[in-house]
Amino acid sequence: MDNRAARRRAAAAEKRRRDRSRHVEGAAQSLRTGRAVASGLSTNAQSGSSETVEPEALVVSHCFDSGEDGEPYSATVRLTGRRVGLTGIPRHQDTFAQDDLIEAIVPGSGPVSITSWVYGLAPGEWTVGAELLRPGGGTGRGRRVAAEPIRPATWSWRRWALATATAGTVKTRWAMLAPLARMPGVIPGSWPALGTLGAIVALITQAAILTHESVPVGPSLIVSLIALASGMIGAKVWYAVLHPGPWRQAILGGWAVDGFLIVAPIVAVVTLLALYLPVGRFLDAATPGLFFGVAIGRVGCFFTGCCAGRVSRSRWGIWSSDQRVGARRVPAQLLESASGLMIGAAAGVAVLGHLPSPTGAVFAAAVLGYLLVRQALLRVRAERREFSWRRRSARLNPPV
Repeated sequence: MDNRAARRRAAAAEKRRRDRSRHVEGAAQSLRTGRAVASGLSTNAQSGSSETVEPEALVVSHCFDSGEDGEPYSATVRLTGRRVGLTGIPRHQDTFAQDDLIEAIVPGSGPVSITSWVYGLAPGEWTVGAELLRPGGGTGRGRRVAAEPIRPATWSWRRWALATATAGTVKTRWAMLAPLARMPGVIPGSWPALGTLGAIVALITQAAILTHESVPVGPSLIVSLIALASGMIGAKVWYAVLHPGPWRQAILGGWAVDGFLIVAPIVAVVTLLALYLPVGRFLDAATPGLFFGVAIGRVGCFFTGCCAGRVSRSRWGIWSSDQRVGARRVPAQLLESASGLMIGAAAGVAVLGHLPSPTGAVFAAAVLGYLLVRQALLRVRAERREFSWRRRSARLNPPV
């Protein structure tokens, strides 16, 4: 009996150790991904209560002015929160403190917003305070850091403008739905919706051109669907190559259109040859719809906050978000959308106008033109792309 009791106590101690280890690992992962978690042990382990309450998340947005002039700078938004109705000694899930860093703030770019996520909190209403820490007067080591309170942010789609909101309590939400919370300048789910619409428009446009050119639509539609599915896989794989990390993070992340444009045509050509269909005529007929789809999908990127341009003080900049920081930016997604629309229209004129050219030349010229435009637009993106081997080389051989 004594041995069995000792084994049970040892098993219970081991279980508590594993629970603490999992909590520490989860907190470290949250810090790596930019999502904060309330620190400390789990509520049950700390209080010894048998009640199980699933921690929730808090999503808040605040805004401030970027300043009048000067060089780009970095600032920190310091958040503090406390659950409403708290009595007695607060547990770790009842309060939080978090610092969010914002880099490359451009003075003269107007109002700036930042959306913050805090995970691992007790459900309920919360009061949240925020202050901005940014460089003040002085230079070098004597440069001061000024602290100023900032207010919650709200967004007006009608006026396309950022404004301050009335301070009040904020309610937590289920952690799985936190990424879908409202934030300034972002419509969650707009890219999947407009991406699907773009694919439908592409298939309809292709079918209409094939009918006009007396090419069988049924087999060509099968080829298009196979190429579309393969291209989406290629876009996901290429995104994972550009953003090395855990495979789950890559799957839940974005897509890279370069991977689509490489894989989809190759799969289409192989399938067309297997079905004895005219390769060049099919590719030319697919070109206008393909780039109409790109034009529609890039609008979805703009409203989702992905592929955002760099912050700019230019009058031609448009206020938009990168899913975290909202500011006046180079509208890289809209410029790429306009390019896709013009390339698609030009390809449609060339195909339907029967301009003298070898079959497949319209497709090749359109893809080449788009890639050139895209390479130019990648230079104005907020996210600079570097292959993993370049990152490793930079770490091993730092610049001097």
